[in-house]
This record gives sequence, structure tokens and C-alpha cells, in this order.
Amino acid sequence: MLGTPALSFQLYSARNFPPLEAQCAALAELGYACVETFGPLHDDPAATRRLLDRYGLAARSAHFSLDTAENHLERTADIARELGVEIIVAPYLGPEERPATAADWKALGARLARIGERFADEGFRFAWHNHDFEFQPLPDRSLPIEHLLVDGLLWEADIAWIARGGADPARWIERYRGRIPLVHVKDIAPAGERADEDGWADVGAGVLPWRDLWRRCVEAGAEIMVAEHDNPSDFKRFARVSLAAMQALSNGAVS
Repeated sequence: MLGTPALSFQLYSARNFPPLEAQCAALAELGYACVETFGPLHDDPAATRRLLDRYGLAARSAHFSLDTAENHLERTADIARELGVEIIVAPYLGPEERPATAADWKALGARLARIGERFADEGFRFAWHNHDFEFQPLPDRSLPIEHLLVDGLLWEADIAWIARGGADPARWIERYRGRIPLVHVKDIAPAGERADEDGWADVGAGVLPWRDLWRRCVEAGAEIMVAEHDNPSDFKRFARVSLAAMQALSNGAVS
């Protein structure tokens, strides 16, 4: 019997539609129970927590920059506790920060593993979130993701970014099964469509085979499935369509 993952919403998807209270009210009305927070929402975590509580939303995961997680760990842990977060996620490296060789990516993976150990001491799990650049071949033809995800490091797999990186999401889900406690559920519009939304689509309205991918993610141990769209023109539409799709996928994934 497969578990039923929690359905969540990355609040980054609603960043262009303030204020936060209106976002929370809309998500709660649609039926979301979980959200994933990010940067600006951590400036006043007590205020963010009050709004989440008011609308019955739980922030089980949160994105913190690598610099914040590594160099301000105690502050990060305090914010995570205030919000009730279980999994702290480092989400991105700017182009100027990205290693150029396999050895340097391995060194970064070792850094992330050490950060994860420190957060474990504080009672949190720690994961890396990918984009497409982790799947771009290095000079030796290996991929950064292979070196980055060292033993012990968890992964928030962003499925659509894997596909945009030219890789097969199913292969990578299988490779790291047991180390993917949460997933970004994102979809890609058909070629030439949704240019105003950077080519992304609402979950289930794009080209990714989400029925198969959902099952694979759940079988690999995903506990939280997080809807995300990097640039929706209407966040409420995205949230509504995506929740309905995720609910249908979740019902179909349970055996």
C-alpha cells in the first residue's frame, strides 16, 4: 500500500500577487492544507506563522538560500521552528557560484552534507532542490547532479526542471529513491504555447506524463508533493487547476 503524500503549494508561485493574506485565504478556500515558504516570508516569521495559522495552512517545508543555511544556521533553524517547518531546502546557485568541474561539484556536495548533519542536530531534514543546470554535462560528460547528491543528502526533485535539462525524470527518481521526501510538481506547456508564462503549464495541463511520474515519486518515498509554477499569469487559476490534478493523481497512485 503506497502512502498518500501531503499536497502543498510553493508560495513563490504567488509572489507577484500580494498580499500574503489574500494568497493564504485563496489557497485555504481551494482546499490546500500545506505550503512551502521562501525568502521574503522569513523576514518576519512570526507574522507569517500567524497568517498561516489563521487560514489553517502548515509550512512543512521552506526554501532558504545556501548562504543563509550555511552561514546563518542558527537563525535559519529558529525561523524554521517558528514556522513549524520539517524540511529545510537549499534551492539554487547563481551562475557565478556554480562549479565547473566534477571535483568542484563533489566538494559542494560534501559541503551540503555537512550542512545537513548540522541541521539534523537541530531536528530538521535538509535537501537540495534542482534546476536544469545540474543536468548539463561537464567536460568529462558526467552530470553535476551525480556529484552533488552525495550519500546522506536528500533531494527535492523538481521534475520539470529535470526535463528542461534534457534528462529523463523517471531515471533520476529511480536512481535516488528513498532520498526524495518532497517533489516539485511542475508542468511544461506544449512547444510554442504559454510564452507569457515562460513555457510552464498548470499541473496536468502540460506535456509531462504526470500519472506515471506521480506513481514513481510516491514509490520512491515522496511525502510532500508541492505544486509550483515559476511565472503564472493567474496564481489562483494555477492553484485551482493544479490542486484538482494532484488530487486526481493522488487518488490514482494509491493501491
